[in-house]
Amino acid sequence: MTTTIIGFPRVGAHRELKFATEKFFRGEITADELRATGAELRADQWKLIKDAGIDQIPSGDFSFYDQTLDAAALFGLAPKRYRDLGLDSLETYFAQARGYQGNKGDVKALPMKKWFNTNYHYIEPEIEPSETIALTGTAPFDQYLEAKEIGIDTRPVIVGPFTLFQLAKKEDGVDEEAVLDQLAAAYGEFLERATEVGASWVQLDEPSLVVDLTDDDLARFTRLYEALLAHKGGLKVLVQTYFGDVRDSYTTLTSLPIDGIGLDFVEGRRSLELLREYGFPEDKVLYAGLVNGKNIWRNDFACTQELLSSIRGVTENVVLTTSCSLLHVPYTVAAETDLDPAYVAHLAFAVEKLGELVALSEGATDNGLGNRADVTNKAVQNRVAGIADSDYTRSPARDERDAIQRREFNLPPLPTTTIGSFPQTSDVKANRKAYKRGDITAEEYTEFNRKKIAECVAWQDKTGLDVIVHGEYERNDMVEYFGQHLDGFLFTRNGWVQSYGTRCVKPPLVWGDVSRPEAITVDWSSYAQSLTDKPVKGMLTGPVTILNWSFPREDITIKESILQIALAIRDEVLDLEKAGIRIIQVDEAALREKLPLRRSDWFSEYLDFAIPAFRLVHSGVAAETQIHTHMCYSQFTDILPAIDALDADVITFEASRSDLEILDALVECNFRTNIGPGVYDIHSPRVPSTTEIVAQIKRIAEKIDIAKLWVNPDCGLKTRGEKETRKSLENLVAAAQTAREELI
Repeated sequence: MTTTIIGFPRVGAHRELKFATEKFFRGEITADELRATGAELRADQWKLIKDAGIDQIPSGDFSFYDQTLDAAALFGLAPKRYRDLGLDSLETYFAQARGYQGNKGDVKALPMKKWFNTNYHYIEPEIEPSETIALTGTAPFDQYLEAKEIGIDTRPVIVGPFTLFQLAKKEDGVDEEAVLDQLAAAYGEFLERATEVGASWVQLDEPSLVVDLTDDDLARFTRLYEALLAHKGGLKVLVQTYFGDVRDSYTTLTSLPIDGIGLDFVEGRRSLELLREYGFPEDKVLYAGLVNGKNIWRNDFACTQELLSSIRGVTENVVLTTSCSLLHVPYTVAAETDLDPAYVAHLAFAVEKLGELVALSEGATDNGLGNRADVTNKAVQNRVAGIADSDYTRSPARDERDAIQRREFNLPPLPTTTIGSFPQTSDVKANRKAYKRGDITAEEYTEFNRKKIAECVAWQDKTGLDVIVHGEYERNDMVEYFGQHLDGFLFTRNGWVQSYGTRCVKPPLVWGDVSRPEAITVDWSSYAQSLTDKPVKGMLTGPVTILNWSFPREDITIKESILQIALAIRDEVLDLEKAGIRIIQVDEAALREKLPLRRSDWFSEYLDFAIPAFRLVHSGVAAETQIHTHMCYSQFTDILPAIDALDADVITFEASRSDLEILDALVECNFRTNIGPGVYDIHSPRVPSTTEIVAQIKRIAEKIDIAKLWVNPDCGLKTRGEKETRKSLENLVAAAQTAREELI
């Protein structure tokens, strides 16, 4: 059978693109040198995929930052404030992704949001009134020709017009009907240009088809495609979907004159049912997503062949592919030389998934693996089974706790804090690396981190922050760090996955039942608290985020895994409290990540256990202990009532980068928890002025009772430089003081 993939990891086997791009940001290489690195990575990738035996190879899945921003740039979508900087095209592109602060101006970055139900983040395009949308870029065609020069005929890939329209922010005054017409014409021109350069197929990614769609949504989709397909001539068009099924649009899709339809049979629970109920047109090719593009376990060949047989019972015109882009898994298992071969045998990263596709196409039914060993811990299972309903409820009620905590802490109005981490500077990374290599002792490693903590606490104390953090210098990652101290996890050496731009993460693997053998953070937090009279937050990662930012088991339910982790974090919370830590932050940055894409499934399949799991973590603490949580870079407005039900005492949100759009929703749902909407974006190198932050605080105070407000950045400061961090926080503290004087 014919094989293909939707996309491939673009950062390189050793994160070459990340390091080259960061060198460009620092001015250490030129734009031409960065482009040369990109071209080299693309060529290596195409050759690798071809040599693996994949028949149809995509191009255009490469990006210097984000594929959605790429599509916007291709069609000339760059807000005027970025164009007015007078930068070249690449610098304008990065200004939208990261912001710009220099001799040509000062602009914030565009909002960054979750890519559906993944840990990848996309840059939200912005459409302004009277903006002209037209094909202005050449990247997909240039990359097609690059591949052609090395003897590989590829399929150009871009984000489709419907998804681009659905995800883009439309400013007030935008004529949506005109935008649809311009998009259709621009994509029509894209098809014509693809034909001119010699492409036989193009791929338009339309993941927005797997969410709940209204009749108006379907009308927009139909309008776009009827218009753009008039330009395709002899070119074949694949509309690729992923992350779910297309129950709302299946009949619309199959009725259009497109040539291929890509369906997800891993997360698309009704994909096979739709085939059986409505059939599949004889004049179209079904691109069947049968190899999981989001998890790292070896494919169950027998099960997949059975599903494939059912699909072929409806149509024989099938191409085997992945369920989504392989962007969401690490590059190759071959780099995992530190893992026991017994574990490695069960893993399949991007390169290995190419081999799985080929094996399936050749009829393989046995991957040679039995069940995984050492996954069960009876004590953990018994503890989960013994959770009582009362364990999910904290006493006393929130309002009573709030009054108690205000007396306990006696903080000023608009108290200031940070989200947790401070910059992971080169000396911090070198210390960790030296300890891992065995070049320094545990005592030397610990002493270095204690010195950094002391410096961090002293600086915060001097600067005037009201609630202090210890900086998290002992942590490599907010999830991996906890996984390393919990039983049941495995860790890779080179299992990096792109989260956004140049930011890569290395998710742990949940191998078996999870438990906490001993305290994890107590010594670090206790030491920090001993250095100051101000409260120091104990910093933990919540159970939902730990699970969602790991590669989960597939032999038990997500609910079971989250509850196991929740009990482990509960033990840590209680130990912190016992050690005298009076404020404990349990981050749930990834709460939304596994939220079903269809609203009808939100509670029955996720929120009904994810929210109680968080309550389980903190329900045992005293009223005087203040529980914080943090959420970032996602759309939370539609699940705010569920977030309020977490029953935390304080919730900090990413808000600045999304222009405080969450405020109206907080008011509308009568949000009761004390809140800290972020007042500046930490994923940009620009330093916000005191005046800018004061203005942000005043905007927030117009909507939210000042008595409930905290002042903090959008997120942790791990990825920022020390100089910009200190200046930004100094401005934040000064802004809070000014706001107190002017508003209270």
